[in-house]
Amino acid sequence: MDLNASAFRNVQELTAESNESKRVAAGRAGGKAGGPARAATLTAERRREIAVKANESRWRKRTNGTKD
Repeated sequence: MDLNASAFRNVQELTAESNESKRVAAGRAGGKAGGPARAATLTAERRREIAVKANESRWRKRTNGTKD
């Protein structure tokens, strides 16, 4: 194989984005869009239920002797 062709292939492999990083970016973009969309559909009562449940969970962890 030609030295230039070999070097070109090596540079392409080293600088190419992996499929994993593309999936991570797509997931993050979906999460950024999905969170506000979900929040917009929740009623005030449902948001309160979620907040109360989260608060109870945090306090249960504290009373069991763990910090988080």
